[in-house]
Amino acid sequence: MSTETTYQRDEHRVHLILYHLIWCPKRRKPILTGNIKERCEQLLQETCESKGWQIIELAIEPDHIHLFVRVWTTDSAADVVKELKGVTSFALRKEFAPILKKLPSLWTRSYFACTVGQVSAEGIKAYIEAQKGV
Repeated sequence: MSTETTYQRDEHRVHLILYHLIWCPKRRKPILTGNIKERCEQLLQETCESKGWQIIELAIEPDHIHLFVRVWTTDSAADVVKELKGVTSFALRKEFAPILKKLPSLWTRSYFACTVGQVSAEGIKAYIEAQKGV
């Protein structure tokens, strides 16, 4: 089993919090190419590293971003997306103003978030059901 998907342990917790996140530029414009794509990737990596989040997989397409990331128990998917969109929007709009000034904002307000785990919903239900007989 890879270290990205093994449980983390600390003094009071055992956890494995993995999110698959997707978000798009405003109006789904295909702007995430070339230097913008490279800088966006760098910003995402730096931000995740500074927060203690581990990027497992990252794909930046011209019109959307896929991020598979491991986070801490205190980090909701909404908080992770908000942080990453905020940091990248601020920096990219500043550094690439001539290209991005046509958009009212860099990112749409929407995003996709999915939790990912090693155990299926059916497996959890069966485990809990089995505990009732103990």
